[in-house]
Amino acid sequence: MSIAGFLAHSALAAARDQTRTAAAIAAEHDVLAELFATGRKLGWAGSNLNQMTKALNSGGDIARIEEALTDVRHAATATRAAVERINNRQKDETA
Repeated sequence: MSIAGFLAHSALAAARDQTRTAAAIAAEHDVLAELFATGRKLGWAGSNLNQMTKALNSGGDIARIEEALTDVRHAATATRAAVERINNRQKDETA
């Protein structure tokens, strides 16, 4: 499932759930906002990585590729952390 699909599914599921408190919804909203932000960052970083790879193939500098890879790693780490927070909340809610 794509990130956008997951976010849409999560938003619809949250809207249908009448048993959740406002605090729980607000906390999840923060995590979903973080996922949207990191999704954009991954998109930007991926685009930069593609451009850097093209430049490298044309004789460009490897240091710029390493910078783009660092950005991709940071965005991926932030996305992974946000998903883990959602998973932990869902486990806590079902327990």
